Amino acid sequence: MNHKVEPMTHAQKWVLGLASLASFMMSLDALVVTTTLTTIRHDLAASVESLEWTVNAYSLTFAVLLLTGAALGDRFGRRRMFGAGLAVFTVASVACALSPTIGVLIAARAVQGAGAALVLPLSLTLLSAAFPPQQRGRAMGLYLGLTGLATFSGPFIGGAIADGLAWQWIFWLNLPIGVVAMLLAARRIAESVGPNTRFDLGGVLLVTAGAFGIVWGLVRGGAAGWGSAEVLGALVLGAALVVAFVGWERRTATPMLPMRFFALRAFATANPANFCVFASLYGTLFFLAQYFQTVLGQGPLGAGLLLMPWTATLMVCAPISGRLVDRFGERTFVVGGLLLQAVGMGWIALVTSQGEHSTGTGYLDLLPGLIVGGVGLTMAMPAAQKAVVGAVRPAEVGQASGAFMMLRILGGVFGVAVSVAVFAGLGGYSSVAEFTTGFTAAMGTVAVIAVVGMIVALGMPSRRPAAPPPDHAPPIAQQPNLEAIDG
Repeated sequence: MNHKVEPMTHAQKWVLGLASLASFMMSLDALVVTTTLTTIRHDLAASVESLEWTVNAYSLTFAVLLLTGAALGDRFGRRRMFGAGLAVFTVASVACALSPTIGVLIAARAVQGAGAALVLPLSLTLLSAAFPPQQRGRAMGLYLGLTGLATFSGPFIGGAIADGLAWQWIFWLNLPIGVVAMLLAARRIAESVGPNTRFDLGGVLLVTAGAFGIVWGLVRGGAAGWGSAEVLGALVLGAALVVAFVGWERRTATPMLPMRFFALRAFATANPANFCVFASLYGTLFFLAQYFQTVLGQGPLGAGLLLMPWTATLMVCAPISGRLVDRFGERTFVVGGLLLQAVGMGWIALVTSQGEHSTGTGYLDLLPGLIVGGVGLTMAMPAAQKAVVGAVRPAEVGQASGAFMMLRILGGVFGVAVSVAVFAGLGGYSSVAEFTTGFTAAMGTVAVIAVVGMIVALGMPSRRPAAPPPDHAPPIAQQPNLEAIDG
């Protein structure tokens, strides 16, 4: 069988570069914020709960509007809405930098999340539409690898800012990047639309309200109590609205997310597996930097440097695994990647548990687990993405991308919420020993989440899906005169 890799066209390179640049901006912003929270707290006299909302406000609007962002792109033009999302995110970043109070900062962060909800699913949609199935795995690997630059540099940049520069610069950085990305997208990406010409307003309202209830319950669980009326009510109401959304989508003539997608084995298994990938990833990321500072005595900059061997795997390994997925299929990489993540985090839980009542666990003891887990996550992510978008017809990649991205963000919120709950139940911040006990339990939890994802991924198809039927044109055919943008 010939596995010769076809070279990318000039137009495909522009789509890949701009999609990755936009994803880079969103990822960098999220990471540097988490490492500068202490500085923001002192500068704006923020309470701990208010400080949490500088992160949660972004996640909340981002998660609940993802499917809506994808639907707007399909209806009004993917490039147009991609540019609009970049504009919203960039203007909101300026508002964040100019915020005089923590309340204004939280509001601006919520607007940032709305912009990101347009940009990220459409970046994946544009990428999927520009590359045919035989090239898509490689393109997604490169996309994740370039995005990995943000993951790789984010902790370091955030630590450097927290150690001396004004925290406002984490938001000012978005201004030049956003302006350049908007101008180039308007010039270098061809316009395309989805299969539906009508906007599914009922579906948008139901899924937005349902996702809001679920995410609200998850982010408030730790502070308000998992058994509180607020949290239980939000979770139950959110779940009920999601069920109503499913019923609506089954009946409406122009659904924003056709329920028949879930009859496709690859779509129905790769999505929950990827949910577990990001739940395990974000649960790990939330506590690692804290461990380096609380137990190993590092400052923000030192913690960022110690994270780099873990975060570097995304930049280094994602392009390689993306290319190999095209040859060997998706299931092997999702299953194998989640297995490695479980082994890596299980190793960290084991060595830190042994150090709880002694002199502690050194960084070199953790390093094998960090590298193994990082490689595993890097294997799983491009394979899961390729499985989801490859399961549907080319014209429907926008709808599939929206669902994929929404479940990815919900997975991250879920992973942090569950790991924090386990940490709070068994550990705390009053001493190094107490923190280590909670950290060990949290790492065991993210390892279990990875095992659950691996079991789900075993249900993925073992072979790559067949090519789309002839009456559905290849993805590039949906973007008229794509090569014309080369000149």
